Amino acid sequence: MHRAWDFLFFRNPAPSRYRIYERTLLTKYVLLNMMITTSFLMQRPLIFTLFAGICLLSCAQSQQKKVPQMQSKPVQMTTNVAKTDTATFGTGCFWCTEAIFQQVDGVLSVASGYSGGQVENPTYKQVCTGSTGHAEVIQVTYDPAKVSYPELLEVFWSTHDPTTLNRQGADVGTQYRSAIFYHNAEQKQLAEKYKKELDASKAFDDPIVTEITPFSKFYKAEDYHQNYYNQNGDQPYCRMVIRPKIEKFKKVFSQKLKHS
Repeated sequence: MHRAWDFLFFRNPAPSRYRIYERTLLTKYVLLNMMITTSFLMQRPLIFTLFAGICLLSCAQSQQKKVPQMQSKPVQMTTNVAKTDTATFGTGCFWCTEAIFQQVDGVLSVASGYSGGQVENPTYKQVCTGSTGHAEVIQVTYDPAKVSYPELLEVFWSTHDPTTLNRQGADVGTQYRSAIFYHNAEQKQLAEKYKKELDASKAFDDPIVTEITPFSKFYKAEDYHQNYYNQNGDQPYCRMVIRPKIEKFKKVFSQKLKHS
């Protein structure tokens, strides 16, 4: 099923050989057979629709279930509210995360990139190998007067599965880990407190495995990754994976959306 998913919803706008760069001969043989199978299915719309629906079930990485808000207000650790602040989150595929956080009122910008690893200026190709230590992340610049860090955490917890280690749906590898890279002591305290409360309340069936670690560097991803959903909304991955997530998010977080 993972191979079927990889073929049908390849997340690279470049020619597909770019993402198949290190497949084994056996995997390439399997992908060739998938191409023949998909060609057959495309000529039979009803069968193809059913097949695609089954594949989509393997990407149930986001429960889209609104988690409880923090039980108590944290101690205010800053005396002056900055005009802007920064948050860095990893929730698996950064295309999905970017598209969701762009909807939040108070979010000024969202950039997709890599963080948490040891390789400087990594490329997407390098990060996909899982050998750089980096996670796919988004860097969120926001207005604290309009949206607080706990509110961003609420969106973070609610829009991916923080209980699967190094995996979100069909995306498997350390680059897809659930992660919060805090920028200061206050963000660390808020993230750890929220995680503890969610575990205590059994908000999820399994324990949260989200990595909470200090931010070091953010490496912005290649240009074609930026604003991906808005630029490629008609691509199959966007239509069948990202769009449903956004629609669910808008229903659950209707009070936090930007007003057009």
